[in-house]
Amino acid sequence: MRILITNDDGIHADGLAALERIAAKLSDDIWVCAPEYEQSGASRALTLADPIRVRTLSERRFATTGTPTDCVMLGINDLIPGKKPDLVLSGVNRGANLAEDVTMSGTVAGAIEGMAMGVPSIALSQMGFYEPGTSFEPAETHGPGIIKRLLEIGWPKDVVLNINFPNGHAGEIKEVEVTRQGFRDFQIRHAEQRTDLRGRDYYWVGFRQLRSSPPEGTDLRALYDGRISVTPLHIDLTHMATVHALKGVLGGPPPRL
Repeated sequence: MRILITNDDGIHADGLAALERIAAKLSDDIWVCAPEYEQSGASRALTLADPIRVRTLSERRFATTGTPTDCVMLGINDLIPGKKPDLVLSGVNRGANLAEDVTMSGTVAGAIEGMAMGVPSIALSQMGFYEPGTSFEPAETHGPGIIKRLLEIGWPKDVVLNINFPNGHAGEIKEVEVTRQGFRDFQIRHAEQRTDLRGRDYYWVGFRQLRSSPPEGTDLRALYDGRISVTPLHIDLTHMATVHALKGVLGGPPPRL
């Protein structure tokens, strides 16, 4: 099995090294194409107004000045000779990618680009890193087995799998839950105003480390309760209930089910 690895934390990230160790338990045909610098929050951005530079670190390892989406596109189309990958793995992200955050995540976007190019793809993220004692141990311990099982089962071609691991000791994590994407009941993103050494104001965007009250069955609830979350995602954002409602007002043939 040929595996392409990417991330949004950058080529030197500890999470990328963790993902390489996870992939090594699945295959010996591993290729890495990751951003030269951190691209967190890049979502599905493409680099269109600047050239993308590629630095070859070894025969199967590349760093680019592009986004995670750029990296997967280049990896599949240009950098990996011969057959295209059988699997794209993106991560392991430093911090969870849950709820509405998945639409901004460069980690999830890397997996989506793999899916869009016809390759089964999985995003992996590790909760924590604002808490003491956080490491990638849960992802490294449980990730290979979960990925193997998912590959055995299979999933639709237009779906990516978003796996999030809770913080804590790997041996204490006993459950995996297939979840739906949640939505927080308050806003955690905010911008903090600061002043530079020349007296000019600027803003630093970040996340408040607060927990919402999500219902059972969501990715948020699973992680809060110490379970590994596996969420099937797709990029069809159509809200079918509103399609039906608007067709009755604005016209058009009934939607095909």
